[in-house]
Amino acid sequence: MRILVTGGCGFIGTNVVAALIGRGHQVSILDNLAVGRRAYLQTVPGGRDVEVTEGDVRDQEAVRAAAKGVEAVLHLAAQTSVAASIRSPEDDASINVLGTLQVLTASLREGVRKLVFASSNAAVGGDVLPVREDLIPRPISPYGAGKLAGEAYCLAFWRSAGLDVTILRFSNAYGPFSLHKSSVVARFIQDALTSRVLTIYGDGRQTRDFVFVGDLCQAIVEALERPAACGEVFQIGSGTETSILELAERLQALVPGPVTLRFEPARKGEIIRNRSEIAKAASLLGFHPVVPLEVGLSTTLQWFQGVLSPPACGASLGPAG
Repeated sequence: MRILVTGGCGFIGTNVVAALIGRGHQVSILDNLAVGRRAYLQTVPGGRDVEVTEGDVRDQEAVRAAAKGVEAVLHLAAQTSVAASIRSPEDDASINVLGTLQVLTASLREGVRKLVFASSNAAVGGDVLPVREDLIPRPISPYGAGKLAGEAYCLAFWRSAGLDVTILRFSNAYGPFSLHKSSVVARFIQDALTSRVLTIYGDGRQTRDFVFVGDLCQAIVEALERPAACGEVFQIGSGTETSILELAERLQALVPGPVTLRFEPARKGEIIRNRSEIAKAASLLGFHPVVPLEVGLSTTLQWFQGVLSPPACGASLGPAG
């Protein structure tokens, strides 16, 4: 297929672009490059040849131009920080709600056949475990509310206009190309390699479902390729609950040298416990995560070590000046 990936220069985007190229698909990207980096693409097989259009998903003309002639859209572009959504819910809604609406509208007008929307467990909230597709959503942050609104618009376009949509609710993804992310694994690894201090907000007993990006990409590819996914919502995670304290201790064991823990007050809007029920994704998408946490963390750590301490003759993917 000819597939447009919004946010394709970011963390998940770079990984999934490589996976889609490996499956023989033709891929193009729309990214405003606020956090994504073209340099990421240069390091993955086939990435140098991918057409990248710089533009914002809130710009209807830019989205329509990028969607012209494509068969499927993978909508990853988003504001992904819970804390940022609390500081500025207007900005979060502008990107995650209005941006999604623009992508849906442009896809419909350009004759796109299929759209896969990257949602989040934050759309459901965290009152009941495991998180399932049939739970009544009770988001506890503006970020979660925005993702839930995006899901609703996707399903409305499916029912009212016939656009083939699939919604994937990601749990906490981690892996290579996440240098710019503020998510806990990326933040912990950077802090472990630089300041040697891991800051835990709360007592560390809060839990997350950590899914390696390679497993996540498998679910995305299947959602794009399988007709059985039409109009469906899927929980995508590892199916395993891990505490933040356990995550910190695992990284302490992996990183050479001493790494200490520091505790700060809990932050508002954060889910206390999280674990996805992935039986539906296994049944309809054939989704079976295979990367255990210790292997995924080691792989991610090695990537960060290479980026934060690149060879003298190599090109750095570190923070831009």
